Amino acid sequence: MGRPKQLLPYRGQTLLRRAAETAVAAAAGAAVVVVTGAQHEALLPELAELPVTIAHCPGWERGMGASIKYGLAALEKLQALGAGVTLMLCDQPHVSPTLLQQLTAAHAATSRALVACAYAGVQGVPVFFSAAAVPLLRELPDGAGAGQFLKRYPALVAEVPFPEGVIDVDTEAQYTALLAEE
Repeated sequence: MGRPKQLLPYRGQTLLRRAAETAVAAAAGAAVVVVTGAQHEALLPELAELPVTIAHCPGWERGMGASIKYGLAALEKLQALGAGVTLMLCDQPHVSPTLLQQLTAAHAATSRALVACAYAGVQGVPVFFSAAAVPLLRELPDGAGAGQFLKRYPALVAEVPFPEGVIDVDTEAQYTALLAEE
């Protein structure tokens, strides 16, 4: 995009602040880790006064997998894995605390190791990895996202409908469309 999408304003907040507040609300006191990369210093003010652990991934340029594993290590250091881990991104502005709670509720109801959001005929983030599935994340190649496990182990996956998940912000055109929907 030529600028940090985490800092794009939407409904009075940046995408990062919105995502972090959503995660904190859904976590209901459990640990929340925010993994940062290239824009670490610029992002810190957006996370100020939130009960989150900020983990600056030194190998962020290696890819999403490197950042996921770094965040997982931060949770392990906090001894905060609990029943599992929910992965989310800041570029899906319609993620809500209720949606994140539905992921863990679907795990409890189905005993499936993975619970993904379903939109536009695909499964994707946010996604919940139960404690039994967390070892998969440790095996993640640095340049890959966790979505590969949804395709590789379909029998382990439950879904939560999230039609608004198709709306994410990766380009200026998508951001313009997001603002136009307000």
